[in-house]
Amino acid sequence: MATQAKVNDRFVTVNGLRIHYLDWGNEQAQAIIMLHGLRGIAHEWDGLSRELCDTYHVLALDQRGRGESDWDPEANYNTDAYVSDLEQFVDQLGLDRFILMGHSMGGSNTVAYISRHPEKVAAAVIEDSGPRPATGETASGPRIAQEMENTPMEFASWTDAEALQRSQRPLMSDEALKLRLEYTMKELPNGRIAWRYDIQGIKNARGGSTPPDSEQQWSVIRAIPCPTLVLRGGVSDALSGETAEQMARANPNIRWVEVPNATHYVKDDNPEVYRREVLKFLAEIR
Repeated sequence: MATQAKVNDRFVTVNGLRIHYLDWGNEQAQAIIMLHGLRGIAHEWDGLSRELCDTYHVLALDQRGRGESDWDPEANYNTDAYVSDLEQFVDQLGLDRFILMGHSMGGSNTVAYISRHPEKVAAAVIEDSGPRPATGETASGPRIAQEMENTPMEFASWTDAEALQRSQRPLMSDEALKLRLEYTMKELPNGRIAWRYDIQGIKNARGGSTPPDSEQQWSVIRAIPCPTLVLRGGVSDALSGETAEQMARANPNIRWVEVPNATHYVKDDNPEVYRREVLKFLAEIR
């Protein structure tokens, strides 16, 4: 494990937006690109990145509207926009046959990118993300919508901000909580605490979006040509064990693992088992 790994903050302009990413060095090695979820940030992958950067060229993105990346003035926060950003990022860095990892929204973006560029992706890791049920939606949909609706734009203190984060993610490790506070929040000149992501724009985009077609999603899952690991949180409300099993049955390139004591935020809740399973998968495909 690279205990003294040095990470560099870098930027690239795609679709007119300045996108921030973390580059963990080792440029001659195979690349791994990491994509966070709806309210995530590049730094949420720090623990895993330290484990991998001796062997891989690890690149973790702040997707548009999050972290240190530009907010989209048009609030185009949708799969097509994220995938277009990723396409330009890959092209500008000259990457080929890389590994793609994504959590939740980042998992959807991972699958969408593979469907458009199957020749580019050597393997994939999808954290707690899968096709939408044929009828209705997962329990996580209303929960996330309610959380975003009830989330204040600002807080009076860091204590209040921490309490909100902990209440929304009660199983989150102390390490993950520290990262979330440091990189998803900032102190304003007046002393109040605000978000580092475009919460209003993302909320509006999410509320106005059309739910994805379930059969189209399953068609894409069946066509994934590369080895793919799906990691489900044992108490997740976003991806059921039944859906994860159906994904594996639909495509022999997919296998899935249930991580115990974890909600939808698998690597935040049970980082030890999460990292173990990812490392095992990567060793197998090497």
